[in-house]
Amino acid sequence: MTARQLSFDLPVRTARAREDFFVSPANAQAVALIEGWRDWPARKLVLAGPRGAGKTHLAHVWAALSEARIVAAGALDGADIAALAAGPVAVEDAHTIARDRAAEAALFHLHNLVLAEGHALLVTAAAPPRRWDLSLPDLASRMEAALLVRLAPPDDALLAAVLGKLFADRQLAPAPDCVPYLARRIERTFDAARDIVATLDARALAEGRAITRALAAEVLDNRAP
Repeated sequence: MTARQLSFDLPVRTARAREDFFVSPANAQAVALIEGWRDWPARKLVLAGPRGAGKTHLAHVWAALSEARIVAAGALDGADIAALAAGPVAVEDAHTIARDRAAEAALFHLHNLVLAEGHALLVTAAAPPRRWDLSLPDLASRMEAALLVRLAPPDDALLAAVLGKLFADRQLAPAPDCVPYLARRIERTFDAARDIVATLDARALAEGRAITRALAAEVLDNRAP
């Protein structure tokens, strides 16, 4: 689809290969640690960052490198922990199980068993472990002892790259000047990037228009206080 063609209601296909992840100063340390996973101290890493910062993407990159399984922290209660611990494991959104005693106990058991089996453990969360408000002291101490790397808020280059990827995931090709225009004007967060792309997609589809700088300006002007 070219920039002049109309927008179509196409499925979102999220690209999560390593070549689809844009490296910038905001995430370079995290990428280096994911790629150098065999050297993690104690074979575990906590990857923290805001929603949409790339945690899930990097978890998939690591899973491809290490042949790890990926599991949501909220799904651990009732999961076959022994089977999961048979290889490297990535646990996503660990902060969401705070005060869920059963899920916390399952993560504690998984942590111990994975490491005892000689495998690696990646844990993602929105914040560092000390801010999860865990109720299980033994789990809290083990998570806080893990190597921590943070994904920082996006710099100019990363925000533009994220916008481009979000459009590509929706199989959209905005006009060449649209992404730089948006990157200079939206709030500097990943949530804002995701929201503006979804809004432009819906607006272009509803009005049968291409995604151009003019359309972007209209959408942003409508949001202005």
